[in-house]
Amino acid sequence: MSDVELPSWTAVHDAVAGLGLAVTPAELHGALSGWFAGGGADAPDWLAQVMADPDLPQVPRDTPLDTLRAASLSQLSDRGFGFELLLPAADATLGERSGALFDWCRGFLGAFGLASGANPPLSEEGSEALADIARLATATAQDDGDDDDEEALSEIEEFVRVAVLLIHGDCVLAPAHRQQFN
Repeated sequence: MSDVELPSWTAVHDAVAGLGLAVTPAELHGALSGWFAGGGADAPDWLAQVMADPDLPQVPRDTPLDTLRAASLSQLSDRGFGFELLLPAADATLGERSGALFDWCRGFLGAFGLASGANPPLSEEGSEALADIARLATATAQDDGDDDDEEALSEIEEFVRVAVLLIHGDCVLAPAHRQQFN
């Protein structure tokens, strides 16, 4: 497992609000994950790059957003597949949690495209996973549901988690591994 844990939803929410960003914590984490999965740099101005807004400030060290960056990078590279999605707690409503998951997917897509460019080096499975994340990004949150809906949401969350690891593997880990042998 990764040695860096994601900050809490509330800590990221408060940091996002403090900067006046018009994103949810889920969308920001999705964007940051998409940036890194697409090969984006871990740079001091990561927030400006990920949000495609050069006017955004650098994130100070040892803040919730810096912890979000460090945890995301660490978890994506974790050989134990310890990557997690920053989503509301289980006691949030089904609508809040499903909406956050779809926000996460929208954030991922935008920043992945910024980082990877027009032709990312995706395998067939990676391309299918990216297309599935794109479909989820267009979904609408459901206000209420039953146990079957709860189970379906859990399965979708796990699918997205694994899909992101696959995409990161195609775009970042595989090229780095090939470089080692050249």
